Amino acid sequence: MKKVEIIKDSCISCGLCIQMNNEVFNYDDNGKSDVVKQIVNDDVINIANMCPTGAIIITE
Repeated sequence: MKKVEIIKDSCISCGLCIQMNNEVFNYDDNGKSDVVKQIVNDDVINIANMCPTGAIIITE
């Protein structure tokens, strides 16, 4: 099963992922993006590909 993860050290808190899908992504207590619901679909894969730092990864 695919899983979406955030590499916290790479996240610059730009908010792109949250603006595009706040059902899956939100800010954590440190202002970094966080995965709040594990959904991996075409939308989430596209968001991962658009992340400016590559902080969003999809794993198997």
